Amino acid sequence: MNPDHERYWKELDILDRDRLRITFEEFKPGYVLHLAARTDLKETRSLDGYEANVAGVRNTVEVIAGCPSVRRTIFASSRMVYRIGYQPRDEYDTCPPNLYGESKVLGERIVRESGLNSEWLIVRPTSIWGPWFDVPYRIFFDMIQKGYYAHILNHNPRKSFGFVGNTVYQLHKLLLANSELVNGKTTYLADYPPLQLKEWSQLIAREMGKTIRTLPMAPLRMAASVGDLFYRFGWYRVPLTNFRLNNIITEMVYETPLLEKVVGALPHDLATGVRATVKWMHEFS
Repeated sequence: MNPDHERYWKELDILDRDRLRITFEEFKPGYVLHLAARTDLKETRSLDGYEANVAGVRNTVEVIAGCPSVRRTIFASSRMVYRIGYQPRDEYDTCPPNLYGESKVLGERIVRESGLNSEWLIVRPTSIWGPWFDVPYRIFFDMIQKGYYAHILNHNPRKSFGFVGNTVYQLHKLLLANSELVNGKTTYLADYPPLQLKEWSQLIAREMGKTIRTLPMAPLRMAASVGDLFYRFGWYRVPLTNFRLNNIITEMVYETPLLEKVVGALPHDLATGVRATVKWMHEFS
């Protein structure tokens, strides 16, 4: 937690519906940002492990329905309602790659079927990076700093990632936008236009005073297979797995017309975001 924000913090389990209701009644919020979730991908057996993303959303919806002060709520879903590379027909056509993604699909369905009288919208954060981040993109920055990262020969995919400073700005704009633009809508949260992986990694390396090599795919596949073994035995901060390698080489571009219309120009460019992130790493690592 950022210590500067501690005075605004109140710990609460969203699975405790009664306590959640009491908290809403005491605070009487006008706007709600529902970001609480279990976000790791470690659960492989049952959706029960992601109850915060299902029952937690249901509890929040029920409490908001009984709280007349609430004017608008933003519910955070995830870009993992689709696997990378899947082209959906519309926002309801989902293809989750794992149980985490399935839990987010269910959370979206709960919101859409809730019949809330107050305004709501669903956002799907893509890959958000920047100060105070953690797995997986903190690992990406750490790999560059340690000299472990390499460009992959003949691969430079585009990525709809988001710098956290821009993401916060977007959320604020969405909270205050005209109702007809956002009520009942779904949008991704990402910077626009998409970044290119080589440009981003080169900016990071330059800010750190590092250089990046270029390697063919074969040795990286071998390293990723070894990483899979370590991950299977509980080392979740392993630098490279086949899941991560496939994510790296696959283009991940999401359309953001509603977001761009509501938000307009973003306050931070790619270089500014990288500079702020590396500065934070030096100060807080």
